[in-house]
Amino acid sequence: MAIGSKGLTPADLDGMDNERLAEELSKAKAELFNLRFASATGQLEDHGRLKAVRRDIARIYTIVRERELGIRTAPSVEESK
Repeated sequence: MAIGSKGLTPADLDGMDNERLAEELSKAKAELFNLRFASATGQLEDHGRLKAVRRDIARIYTIVRERELGIRTAPSVEESK
């Protein structure tokens, strides 16, 4: 089984626009900070979560970079009138 969070698979991230990716990235970074803090104080129980959150962050950065290079495209926003 792949390491990571539910809902942050590459297929799910492809469907998100750039603003949503930025939100997910900031949430993941905040979670990583909290996990590191808990680890430093000896209160962390699930050490595997650190690795999963780091991979989620890397996955988001990869999608963003691929969009910059034109390898992937952001989902098109269709206006319904």
